[in-house]
Amino acid sequence: MQPVFVLVRPQLGENIGKAARAMLNFGLTELRLVAPRDGWPNPSAGPAASGADIVLEKAQVFDSVADAVADCAHVYATTVRKRGLVKPVVTPEVAAQEMHAADGRVAILFGPERSGLETDDVTIARTIVTVPINPEFGSLNLAQAVILVAYEWSKHVALKSPPKTDLDPPALQAELDGLIAHLEGMLDGAGYFFPPDRAHVTRRTLRSVLTKPAWNANEVRTLRGVLTMIERPQKRD
Repeated sequence: MQPVFVLVRPQLGENIGKAARAMLNFGLTELRLVAPRDGWPNPSAGPAASGADIVLEKAQVFDSVADAVADCAHVYATTVRKRGLVKPVVTPEVAAQEMHAADGRVAILFGPERSGLETDDVTIARTIVTVPINPEFGSLNLAQAVILVAYEWSKHVALKSPPKTDLDPPALQAELDGLIAHLEGMLDGAGYFFPPDRAHVTRRTLRSVLTKPAWNANEVRTLRGVLTMIERPQKRD
């Protein structure tokens, strides 16, 4: 079951839209709003959501935090400030693991942009979620906080990854040997393998370097073309 993302007294429609966009990036659509300052619906939310319309259309509005989480068995409050409350404090990663193992609906509270959650809001939660952050600059905007939690939650579900680009098969050993022989021939003519008693070590190192990248046939042909172009002035002399 998806967790419910609860924005408590959000101030700007743009930030609600950005939060909705962050949620849908990770397959989350359950958004609840507690007393949005500028009312709901808000015309500024749609453009900021960049296509996450399903999240905005499904969003529910409540008068209080208690009403917004009344049907939830587990409530998390996100904050970076010390509250002096005796509650478990976990990272988004640990919270996500707990959410997936929990029975019943889960809610995550996010505070208003300017000040974050009030202590009374945090008191309603059973667990505090906080991010290890620069103590001299502990400022996350609303969408950033949402995307951190949403990302950690998504790591435990099967979201489709972007399609992989098909790679060319690796070059045949004969093609790779041809490249190495080509380069060694040029280097040998240039007097690179000196002193002679170290030539076998140098050749071995060169082969090791050229066999590491797992060249494909097209890459080998390209490098052979480069070597051929380098050789041409020498052949005209």
